[in-house]
Amino acid sequence: MLRNRTCGELRKSHVGEAATICGWVDKYRDHAGIVFIDLRDRYGRTQVKFNLADGSDVQQLARSLRYEDVIQVTGEIVGRPDDMVNPKMDTGEIEVHAKTLTVLNKSKTPPFEPNGDNLPNEELRLKYRFIDLRRNELQQAMAMRHRISQAVRTYFDENGFLDIETPILGRSTPEGARDYLVPSRVHEGNFYALPQSPQLFKQILMVSGFDRYYQIARCFRDEDLRADRQPEFTQVDVEMSFVDQDDMLEMIDGLVAAMVGSVREETVSLPLPRYTHAEVMEKYGTDKPDLRFEMPIHEVTDLVAECEFGVFQNTVANGGRVRGLCVKGAADTYSRRILDNDLKGIVAEYGAKGLAYFKAAGGKLESSIAKFFSESQQQAIIERMHAEDGDLLLFVADTWKVSCAALAALRNHLGRDLKLYDPREINCLWVVDFPLVTWNEDEQRWDAEHHPFCSINPEDVEYLESDPSRVRAQSYDLVCNGYEAASGSIRIHDPAVQQQIFDLLKITPEEAERRFGFLLEALRYGAPPHGGIALGLDRWVMLLAGYDNIRDVIAFPKTQRASDLLTGAPSPVDERQLRELHVKVDIPE
Repeated sequence: MLRNRTCGELRKSHVGEAATICGWVDKYRDHAGIVFIDLRDRYGRTQVKFNLADGSDVQQLARSLRYEDVIQVTGEIVGRPDDMVNPKMDTGEIEVHAKTLTVLNKSKTPPFEPNGDNLPNEELRLKYRFIDLRRNELQQAMAMRHRISQAVRTYFDENGFLDIETPILGRSTPEGARDYLVPSRVHEGNFYALPQSPQLFKQILMVSGFDRYYQIARCFRDEDLRADRQPEFTQVDVEMSFVDQDDMLEMIDGLVAAMVGSVREETVSLPLPRYTHAEVMEKYGTDKPDLRFEMPIHEVTDLVAECEFGVFQNTVANGGRVRGLCVKGAADTYSRRILDNDLKGIVAEYGAKGLAYFKAAGGKLESSIAKFFSESQQQAIIERMHAEDGDLLLFVADTWKVSCAALAALRNHLGRDLKLYDPREINCLWVVDFPLVTWNEDEQRWDAEHHPFCSINPEDVEYLESDPSRVRAQSYDLVCNGYEAASGSIRIHDPAVQQQIFDLLKITPEEAERRFGFLLEALRYGAPPHGGIALGLDRWVMLLAGYDNIRDVIAFPKTQRASDLLTGAPSPVDERQLRELHVKVDIPE
């Protein structure tokens, strides 16, 4: 070994010992004959002292060191005087007085200092990701990712699960996001598809008798990207046989507690709370509510149906909804300019035509539109919204769908802007009883809310033909801090029931066989009742590490345009390769 100590382990108890440490030059200071450097590896930093007065080659060589040079130092561990202790470093009570110095590799001048005060833009950091990954924050994030993965493996092993790999090269079953396709050299004109998830294979494993499966699986989706989404991502994939929905939720409750405990040393209160889809949509406008703060949506449609304010009156008359938020103590926080521009602009992004507002004062409502509401109507609104003097009341009048989306976005903005929660808090909940299907107005047909393999709530079977919109699926989402952190369902295991769902979704038997034939065939050979779930590992690491950008917890991420600035992928390939794959590239001008 080129070292016998790391740069993060030396303490006052080691004073007097000799140590050999290796790493990168993190800081360099030349103080009139004495050179100090901070030597860094992934375990921490240690200050090294070179006394140039010694006149040795080692001390002179130290003057040639620069940022990010890779070196080996051997020397004596010496305690620092009390007034020279550096409390910002774990090794701040000691320093190494160098006796030997070996330059293992000189570095070019880096485009940025990984631990400098001013980081460059993300594009430059992704291009030089090998330098960016030297940052302490990112190394801690990668270490946390490792610990979470270890906690996942330990938890499932203790609960009798088998870690089974499923294929990366599979069959295209187009639905939802676009597939990434891989042309076959051997089978001319045919393509593999990279898996969007191991969904079909893990169901087949249940049919095969592997009643408890999990996998930390790589998945691929060719979709538009954002801060919490990547084209290739990692999910914790789980499937169980002979279980019901409660069994699945209880098992994942335990997993969440294990993951949080592994990196936060916090105890998660179990069972995690459960809400129905209808409840959260009514109360928070989204199926991914952030419950680190309480600011519910209030329904006032019935209270304003006969008011004289035309916008509210017309909305109610046309079958729309009037709903609002009570922002506690914020009556004087937002100026009229901010209300009319910034906050109105937020709801406008989601289709709302305007934002009405009042301030509660003296037991009444104050606003330029308050005159259109009688005293009894104002009192009814105040009572319904639990408003007190000093509160700000914000309203959207529109369709149910628009009011949900607009007020949910506004609520999230206000929570962040007013700092209504601790950003390090982890708040998890289950959302259950999702609709089985949603109506596709453009195609004039029903679409699966999650996917076509979700089992039906037994209480709603009677509505499958008469009113599909009333049918609830046995599906469930785990929500954490306003993000979808996991999603799953109890599966259909009866081929006849599966065909009923295909019929409802207008998937013909021929199309079903073409797309999912191998799964349907498996279901005909004694499939057990089963269910599963997938947790987004990248997103969990992001949440537990306190980041809001998923790229910060992935070693080599893609940009929002799905490109890799480090390697230059995607890139053109050699014509010979294309010929072997029987592929011709035709780019429209």
